[in-house]
Amino acid sequence: MKTHANPSESSLRVLLVDETFERAALLKHALEQAGCKIAAHVSASADLPGLVAELKPDLIILDTESPDRDTLENLCVIRRDHPRPIVMFTHDGDSDKIAAAIRAGVSAYVVDGLKSERLRPIMDVAIARFNEFQAMRVDLEKAENQLAERKDVERAKGFLMKQRGWSEEEAYQALRKTAMDRGVRLAEVARQLIEVAGLFE
Repeated sequence: MKTHANPSESSLRVLLVDETFERAALLKHALEQAGCKIAAHVSASADLPGLVAELKPDLIILDTESPDRDTLENLCVIRRDHPRPIVMFTHDGDSDKIAAAIRAGVSAYVVDGLKSERLRPIMDVAIARFNEFQAMRVDLEKAENQLAERKDVERAKGFLMKQRGWSEEEAYQALRKTAMDRGVRLAEVARQLIEVAGLFE
């Protein structure tokens, strides 16, 4: 899992997405004042997932009147393939748009424009939220994997108990010994046994 440094700890590389030259110039100046580096400045119609994969920015900032469907879809792809903290400045306070942006991976949704003095704290919050979400996602995936592994072990034990007439403890010890002898995890032995058992069903 990749976490991102606090802006106060390092110079952040920012991918800036903005359609309007005047707004982008102001935002670039504010970012430079905050100690950031502009990795690239592009429009929302650009291949954002491809740019994120290529440039590997620390943070993505979008400045838009209102996030459109294509932009939100691009953010969903980024969240899935190359997750990054995302700050969106917009003039659209519609609750449905806000909800859609958050689902797409936006860490901070800021309505009614940008003030330079607010930029640094907003980035801090976005990065902290992103890192917290990433940690929660890893914990969830770990819990789901552990549950799946326990289910596999239970199924494998059940197969051995039925085929060999063993007790639950005998079946478990047989799986455990096989795992130790092969130098693999117990769940891997269980999955292999389930696959083999499936061939004879």
